[in-house]
Amino acid sequence: MTELRIRAATPEDLDTVLAFWKVAAEGTSISDDRSGVERLVARDPEALILAERDGELAGTVIAGFDGWRCHLYRLAVRPDHRRQGIASALLAAAEERFVRLGGRRADAMVLTRNETAHRAWGAAGYAPEEKWRRWVKPLTD
Repeated sequence: MTELRIRAATPEDLDTVLAFWKVAAEGTSISDDRSGVERLVARDPEALILAERDGELAGTVIAGFDGWRCHLYRLAVRPDHRRQGIASALLAAAEERFVRLGGRRADAMVLTRNETAHRAWGAAGYAPEEKWRRWVKPLTD
């Protein structure tokens, strides 16, 4: 097995990332389009973190920090590369970024039905926060 390379995404990676999420990510997001990911990378060039092995995309995580809270989204690993430490390496990079920026606690968006993700997040030291509920309102049609 070759070494894993962790790096921030560039605008040139965005089409590859969007195609990757269709295969490796559970569920879809309203922001899973070129313009949504372009805005993310333009606003915070280090937020979208990639893991590459043998020059191919093996995993992603979005590590968003708004100056107040640290949020994790789109932790995804290629199905044939799971259980090889890729998610752990991505989370370590995200957490290091948060600490460097002054963050004190990270939270993750995890689908309720995604039992595989629950095990992965739990193994990484994350736990559900039952006192809070996510409230959403679409801002566009």
